[in-house]
Amino acid sequence: MSAELLNFVVRWGHLLFGITWIGMLYYFNFVQGGYFKAATPEGLADAKKKLAPEALWWFRWGAMLTFITGVILLGGVHKNGQMNNFIAIGAVMGTLMFLNVWLVIWPAQKIALGMVEGDGPAASAKALLASRTNVLFSGPMAWGMLAGPHFSTSGAGYGSVVGGNGLWLALAVIAVLEANALFGKLGPLTTVKGVIHASVALTVVLAAVVIYL
Repeated sequence: MSAELLNFVVRWGHLLFGITWIGMLYYFNFVQGGYFKAATPEGLADAKKKLAPEALWWFRWGAMLTFITGVILLGGVHKNGQMNNFIAIGAVMGTLMFLNVWLVIWPAQKIALGMVEGDGPAASAKALLASRTNVLFSGPMAWGMLAGPHFSTSGAGYGSVVGGNGLWLALAVIAVLEANALFGKLGPLTTVKGVIHASVALTVVLAAVVIYL
């Protein structure tokens, strides 16, 4: 297989795995959460026993394969001198989202669903905050991964130098939000409408910071 064909296959896989991962993320936050609140006790018990574990399997392995293919693509971008601030931000947010899935959401969900022993309500709250933070990150993460090839007129297209005040300020904002995901509160992320609005707003803020600073 030629290097060009291999690169295409990896990009194709990255896209498909990413669709699976983020699609399941949106399903959990926009659909399943509301159903769990409205379901009958019997329906809730059945969903937690049969539906949620299977959905979480697709969710976490979609995240894993998206991350692996992303690392491969990132290595190629760096090798070819095509790294830029947009890609850097997207890669950082995607990595944090992946770590949230495997190190926070999945362990907490196993407790919340009764698969392992633990404090169910506390685990549910922990998983929800990390999951809502991933939804918050999903908008600007996708923007960062897509903007690089198209925004060359902004001075931050392929081949530009990584760094500058805009990048560091954007990374500081991301770090604060991730710290909140681990130790903070839901705040405006409590509702579906709130997290969608917050994700769009964060995308605008990070784009402005990177482009204009």
